Amino acid sequence: MKSAEVVLTGYFPGLIGKVVELHASYYYQHWGLDLSFEIQVARELSEFMAAFVPGRDGFWAARCEGEFAGFMAIDGNLSKQEGARLRWFIVDPRFQGRGVGSLLIEEGMSFCTRAGHHRVFLWTFEGLDVARRLYEKQGFRLSFQHEVAQWGRVIREQKFEWKAEL
Repeated sequence: MKSAEVVLTGYFPGLIGKVVELHASYYYQHWGLDLSFEIQVARELSEFMAAFVPGRDGFWAARCEGEFAGFMAIDGNLSKQEGARLRWFIVDPRFQGRGVGSLLIEEGMSFCTRAGHHRVFLWTFEGLDVARRLYEKQGFRLSFQHEVAQWGRVIREQKFEWKAEL
């Protein structure tokens, strides 16, 4: 399936719940992350949506075959200090390999350019190799990593950064 069959939308009723559920179920099943991860995603995503400023912030829900297939957000709240933050990037495993992730990342980075976000960063952890390749394809580079005990296990947390060519 090609990315042309993927539709990006904005908000729809139930979106926050779907994003939280997908994160919680995926990261529990594949990485053993615990309830504290789900709580953090729910809290921080809700706070982001409550403080959302159009033009500074952006989010995209992907639909494929009429179903929720993925999500990504750009949080521009700290853009001037630290850079905009790419957050909650996820693609439902049923739709991986169909261009959903590429389309989300490309749309998010296009938004960053239009919004004047000259620096973008994201936090992830070691082992999410497909996502890392998508980030690097867009010009993100690993800038920092360290081991941390969180979400019920020890992970190697990684920070990736992108800077616009001015």
